[in-house]
Formats: sequence, C-alpha cells, structure tokens
Amino acid sequence: MMKGYAMLSTGKTGWIQKEKPVCGPKDAIVRPLAVSPCTSDVHTVWEGALGDRHNMILGHEGCGVVVEVGAAVKDFKPGDRIMVAAITPDWDSIEAQEGYAMHSGGMLAGWKFSNFKDGVFGEYFHVNDADGNLAHLPDNVTVEEACMLSDMVPTGFHGAELADIQFGDTVLVVGIGPVGLMSVAAANMRGASRIIAVGTRQVCIDAAKGYGATDFISYKDGPLDEQVLKLTNGKGVDKAIVAGGGVETFEPVINALKPGGKIGNVNYLGGGDYINIPRVGWGVGMGHKQINGGLMPGGRARIERLARLIQYGKLDVNPLLTHKFEGFDHIEEALFLMKDKPRDLIKPVVVIER
Repeated sequence: MMKGYAMLSTGKTGWIQKEKPVCGPKDAIVRPLAVSPCTSDVHTVWEGALGDRHNMILGHEGCGVVVEVGAAVKDFKPGDRIMVAAITPDWDSIEAQEGYAMHSGGMLAGWKFSNFKDGVFGEYFHVNDADGNLAHLPDNVTVEEACMLSDMVPTGFHGAELADIQFGDTVLVVGIGPVGLMSVAAANMRGASRIIAVGTRQVCIDAAKGYGATDFISYKDGPLDEQVLKLTNGKGVDKAIVAGGGVETFEPVINALKPGGKIGNVNYLGGGDYINIPRVGWGVGMGHKQINGGLMPGGRARIERLARLIQYGKLDVNPLLTHKFEGFDHIEEALFLMKDKPRDLIKPVVVIER
C-alpha cells in the first residue's frame, strides 16, 4: 500500500491509502522527489471541470527517481533521477503519428495524471511509455526547476507557438500567473517587440517585467479591448496569448486583435458552456482572426529541449517559485495555497527528497 493526496469527490480532498501502481512492460514506477500543485487541480476538484472523480490521487507536476521499469524499457533503470511532463502520450497511437500525441486515445487523453489515473501526489506514481515520456534530470537542474518543466514552461511556451509569434510582433498576454509568465518569456524569446500583460498582483507584475513584458493593464481599469486599442493608437495587437480568465475573456481579446491576428489559448476553461465571438470584432466572419487552443505537447523530446534552456542560462524559472515546502505531508498545504491564491503567491513547490 501507499499514501497519496486525493480528490475524494467534487469539492473534497484528503489523504488516502491505495495499492502501489503496477508496472507494465513499457512502463516505469517512480518515487517523487518534488511536486507542485496547479490551478488545474483546483479546477478539477472545486469546479468539477472534468466531472466527478472518486479517490483519485491528484497532481501532474513533479520529478522523481525510478524504482521499477518494465522489461521493454531501454533507456531508464532503477535509481535514475528523472523529469516527466504533465502530458504522457501513447507514442505508438494514430493520433501521435498524425502530430497530435497529446490527444492519443481521444481528445485530451494524453493528459493521464489526475485525469484518467492517479497522479504524482503519491508515494509512487506510474508512467506509461517510459522511454517516450521520461527524461533524465540534468545535474545542474534542481528538483524545483524540474517541476516547472512538467507543465508551466511547456504550457506557457505552447501559447506562444499557437499564437505564431514573429519578430517585431506586438503581443497581448492575458493572465500572468505561472503559465502566463512563461508565455511572456516565450513571446520575448520569439522576438516580440512589445508585450502587453494583463494582471494585478504585484509579485506577478514584477516577474513579468523580468521576463520581458513592456506594458501592463488590468480588468479593474475597464474593458481590456479599449485599453489595448488606446495603448496601440487604435491598431490593436498582432498576436494574443490567453493564459487566464474564463469563457468571457475571448470577446475583448478578439476585439483587440488586428485583422489576420492569431490567439493562442492555453487556459484551462473550468466553467461555462460557450465562448462568445463578437460578430463585428471578428470582421463579420471575414477578419482572418484565428483562435488556436491546445493542450501542451508532452513527451521526452519536448522536456529535454526546454530543460536545455535552463541548463544553459537562457531561462530562469526561479522567480515562479515563491513558496517552498520540505516534506511530503506539505502537499495539502501547497494545494490550498493554489486554491486561495494569496497575493504574494506565484507557485508553490514541495520538495520531498533531494
């Protein structure tokens, strides 16, 4: 048996005992070294965004040490310190062959941890397709940084990819929590000239400045589209990344977008049934304004490429890590921090073992 922190039912969490996961021939069993709760866990538990789940261990961000591998695993062995992305596709699937591995087995089905199976907030966790989904943890990447490589970095960077940011673009980033901050960093790396960030918490504004944001606006100061158009002399932005807000967020973003502009959405929409697209703002259907929403790519190649940005000093994720805990039993406290979001929080991390 093992201990884990679980979603007991919608709106309820707690510690439970469960059977240790079983290792298949292509799989690995991992003991966590560090984990981090996510706003997605909050949506899942307290908004029921994925539907009711019973006694499902939470968590999809972490790193660990391999304790067991299946007979078909070639590149990993017990004792290896590893990184793992939040999305663990089945790499031999048709969807993977078609370029959408994150949807292997069905829409969003590459997201397995704390969705279809127990997540990483247990004393052990299971990783499918270990050779495709694990990555060796570099010596100069800390366990805290490795947690950010599970989800925050790849999701934020995917927002910049979905928005197709080019050199010189003026970019709007809606939401500068940890994912949005990584979207700011990615937009800056891809050559954005001006990055307008939407946020109110000073700790996030300070971090966003460090990652390359040039202007800041707030929902509290009026409609976002009006503020953006004022800042850009009525022209609007070339691209936008949506990393926060709800279904109502898309209307002002579309209004603030130039004809031919693109929106990259990486925000987990936890509630609402429909997204409103403004008829006139969308060019009465002919404005060439695109909305691209996507689950971030998972897998070994992706996490290794992003880890190199940290290894060689191109990206510093430490400004995200505002609250650090030592010890497995602090997982509950860290999760509730993400739920309550005190003003000095960006991201908590729980170190279990170094």
